[in-house]
Amino acid sequence: MEPLPEPLGRWHRAVDARDPDAVRAVTSEDVEVGGPRGTARGIAALLDWVRSSGIRLEPTAVFPVDGRRTVVAQNATWPGRPDHVPGTAPVATATLFEVRDGRVSRVLRFDEGVAAALSAARRTGTGHGVCGTGT
Repeated sequence: MEPLPEPLGRWHRAVDARDPDAVRAVTSEDVEVGGPRGTARGIAALLDWVRSSGIRLEPTAVFPVDGRRTVVAQNATWPGRPDHVPGTAPVATATLFEVRDGRVSRVLRFDEGVAAALSAARRTGTGHGVCGTGT
């Protein structure tokens, strides 16, 4: 796999470490977050998700969309959750990221996979209007 473009590499490392200061350092204050459980806006919502989800995201492929947006295929596990069962198989997912002013400004997770994330990016041009997929 090719390396993740920055700041996406730092973002993944920060989320996997559940390090709120590192997540904040690479994320815009008004970040949009979306996935299977809905959408939210703001760094507080993202930090709450990082803390409560216990997620770990292993990037497996990178799909640049344009100069601002990138889709990253990932294997997701939730080792930080109290109900996590060791050895549980990862879930293949994809996340549409948008970067603005060097910081992650949009994180939209698609458990339907890369095709759904790329379709959303192409359909909207900005990633807006893809609610119904969420954190």
